[in-house]
Amino acid sequence: MTSRIVKTVSRTIIPFIFLFGIYIIIHGHLSPGGGFQGGVIMAMGVILVIISYGYDTLRNYTTSFSVIETLGVAFFIFMGLIGILAGKSFFSNLGAIWLLNIIIGLKVCSGIVLFYMLFIKWEHPP
Repeated sequence: MTSRIVKTVSRTIIPFIFLFGIYIIIHGHLSPGGGFQGGVIMAMGVILVIISYGYDTLRNYTTSFSVIETLGVAFFIFMGLIGILAGKSFFSNLGAIWLLNIIIGLKVCSGIVLFYMLFIKWEHPP
């Protein structure tokens, strides 16, 4: 059980964490950073929700995070195959680095959140 102060501060900070993570993902092709770093930042926002409000608040979304991670891998491979279908090499630069950053960001975010939820479930079995 967390205090009202922790919940209020986290409720105030979490939107800024997500906004910063999205900014890092979107501007990753122009500056240092990208999908992985932005995904980790967004995952820390989700983990802050779990820490502040408890595991039960996001327990029902485990399958959603799993689907997002699986689709991230599928879209990443699909983006690589588009280069081959265009007659170039695998993952040739077709001007879609920003799309790859978004895919990687969502996959990393969901993967880290799933790891954290697994560790919580393993430490505190039902």
